[in-house]
Amino acid sequence: MTAGLLSVGGLAGATAARAAETAPVTEDATNGAAAGDDWLHTEGNKIVDANGDEVWLTGANWFGFNASERVFHGLWSGNITDITGSMAGRGINMVRVPISTQLLLEWKNGRATVPSGVNNHANPEIAGKTSLEIFDYWLRLCEQYGIKVMLDVHSAEADNSGHIYPVWWKGAITAEQFYTAWEWVTARYKADDTLVAMDIKNEPHGKANEATRAKWDGSADQDNFKYACETAGKRILAINPNVLVLCEGIEVYPKAGVSWASSTPTDYYSTWWGGNLRGVRDHPVDLGAHNDQLVYSPHDYGPLVHAQPWFSGNWDRTTLERDVWDPNWLYLHKENKSPLLIGEWGGFLDGGPNEKWMKALRDLIVENRIHQTFWCINPNSGDTGGLLLGDWKSWDEEKYALLKPALWQHGGKFVSLDHEVPLGGAGSTTGISLTDVYGDGGGGPGPDDTTAPTAPAGLSATAKTADSVSLSWSASADNVRVTGYDVYRGTAKVNTTPVAGTSFTDTGLSPSTAYSYTVRARDAAGNVSAPSAALSVTTGPGGGGGDPSGR
Repeated sequence: MTAGLLSVGGLAGATAARAAETAPVTEDATNGAAAGDDWLHTEGNKIVDANGDEVWLTGANWFGFNASERVFHGLWSGNITDITGSMAGRGINMVRVPISTQLLLEWKNGRATVPSGVNNHANPEIAGKTSLEIFDYWLRLCEQYGIKVMLDVHSAEADNSGHIYPVWWKGAITAEQFYTAWEWVTARYKADDTLVAMDIKNEPHGKANEATRAKWDGSADQDNFKYACETAGKRILAINPNVLVLCEGIEVYPKAGVSWASSTPTDYYSTWWGGNLRGVRDHPVDLGAHNDQLVYSPHDYGPLVHAQPWFSGNWDRTTLERDVWDPNWLYLHKENKSPLLIGEWGGFLDGGPNEKWMKALRDLIVENRIHQTFWCINPNSGDTGGLLLGDWKSWDEEKYALLKPALWQHGGKFVSLDHEVPLGGAGSTTGISLTDVYGDGGGGPGPDDTTAPTAPAGLSATAKTADSVSLSWSASADNVRVTGYDVYRGTAKVNTTPVAGTSFTDTGLSPSTAYSYTVRARDAAGNVSAPSAALSVTTGPGGGGGDPSGR
């Protein structure tokens, strides 16, 4: 992390920063940023820093640069410094910034304009600046407040509804220009470790019977999003091998024995735009020598966004995990294939089904330490609302309370992804840095972590057969974080690797036999909890038939 370029720190200095403009940002952001040590890479299903210490990317989206305004929405009344500082103070350590290929090309070709959507009275620090100068200024604010940034090509054209178009080219914007735009923005910020991640394309989609749609296979076809991810990713990493490359899913994927030539909808598995990563099992993205920069990034929403079929009848977290999340993307985490970052999730708190879905996904995120950027900061997101209210200053406290457990916290404070700057900036009372968590390099959460997790509670059998028992339990708590669980049958541990979630199926058992189970939680420092209360389960009789209820 480079030294902060603004002379004041924290929210208390926001007014002085605006009035004095003590750190004007130059047009060439690379002049102000030197190579730092905050770059990230992946190990199995985790994202780690250069020391190998695990980090947790927990943030939100702030849109507007992707739209016709070509700048963050809300600057027509809110102040850019106050909003950014408020996000950091509330625990947002990563901001996903939607942008368009068209705008990147305009910037590349020196055609950045002064956006009309900025209230100069509310934002004196950016008055008269072009959209590119505003973005550069904001990056320095993020640097001051300890926030990291992800760029997301949300659409080909600078259009408020551009995300509706299913692919990454449109009109005058060709696929090659899409790749060229990514190369340009990567080169511009390659020395700036505030911008640490690139989300290749937002929500590629399209149904089987639609003329233009995104597919996923082993071809080099223009509409193959796997190929687009690989092409863009390799060209990005050839310029900056340290940046994370995020690849979203698509909408549909053919069932076994079906080719992409079929136009019959029932021949395909369908889910949310960007949420279908089933194809990774047979056709994983290959970024060559830099495949440890790859993160898969599904999107998921609730019934108020669209009444998907899995929201009918009796549904809960168990059915969502089994029928939707596991087959589409969660398997990548559970099988230790790749980290996941849920790039969009969120919605209105309706006191009913949508809130039920939000809490279920929030709990999954927390228990599995899945990375996420909540949709969104903006109150003007029509089908979800935002974390901010209409004055672009006040927070929706109820929605924030739902999100807060999914924001990285340690010792009661929010954790930045910066080794030097605490989240919230110098002198922050609400945030700390990575060095505060891990010390000055490598190996774990610091020498003072001797606190074991709490014992797992609620151990129960969810199903059993003649030769297997399926178990579930409630998540343990820890002062840093729980990294996994060990399941014991009697005194013998039966899992070969730590269980990432809160369920496990023990197999190879004998019929009509009683077994006693306990579960222990462990953390990154090697502390192990006391065992859960023991559970006795008797397998079903031989010859089939088991009891799926677990009784």
